[in-house]
Amino acid sequence: MTAPVFVVEEVPAGPEFVLDGPEGRHAVSVKRLNPGEAVVLADGRGRWAEAVVKAAEGKDRLVVSVSGVFEEAEPAVRITVVQALPKGDRGEVAVETMTETGVDAIVPWQASRCITQWRGDRGAKSLAKWRATAREAGKQSRRVRFPEVAEAMSTKQVAQLLADADLAMVLHEDRDTPSGALATVELPAAGSVMLVVGPEGGVSPEELAVFAGAGAQPYRLGRSVLRTSTAGTAATAVLLARTGRWG
Repeated sequence: MTAPVFVVEEVPAGPEFVLDGPEGRHAVSVKRLNPGEAVVLADGRGRWAEAVVKAAEGKDRLVVSVSGVFEEAEPAVRITVVQALPKGDRGEVAVETMTETGVDAIVPWQASRCITQWRGDRGAKSLAKWRATAREAGKQSRRVRFPEVAEAMSTKQVAQLLADADLAMVLHEDRDTPSGALATVELPAAGSVMLVVGPEGGVSPEELAVFAGAGAQPYRLGRSVLRTSTAGTAATAVLLARTGRWG
């Protein structure tokens, strides 16, 4: 089994480091790590250290010996999913599985057909949940570079992002979509790929027109229609396999 990942603000250069606070408590009281076991200390931004447990102190202090510090480069092809807001906790499900799959960034989108509305305190709490979910899923899946979760955006704001992408696409349920299948689209060798996932009610014709004006054409994922909370994960997997990052 690969070493568990713990998040730190700054990756220590060594030779010794004390992991405390919530991460230290999780390592000592939940994971119950013992001397000699390997751990990874990561900042979630691509920098990480290999370390070995020396001792556990109390309930929330783990003393480790740092053996090396490394940096994971940014991927050549960066994948961003614009995720329409699902109902209930399915937003966290989408963030969790997309993070585990390997998405690089997530943009919450307030689509016209979204039942869920992010306003005021509720919006702030929902965004905090998405970001916490990305962090925890990143740790669980042994990532050292966690996906960025942006502030919720309007259709106009999303269109501006799409216009700046090297490749922008909108998932569409129509199996006769003229643009064709996501699995056959020509991907750039490097740069940003943006993929829009609509709400349960689908992307409206008006939104499709706005996105087309920004250079994003509709593509189908497959013959079956996926829920909004799973479509982004499936599409990310298709793209990652084709970029070679799953090789």
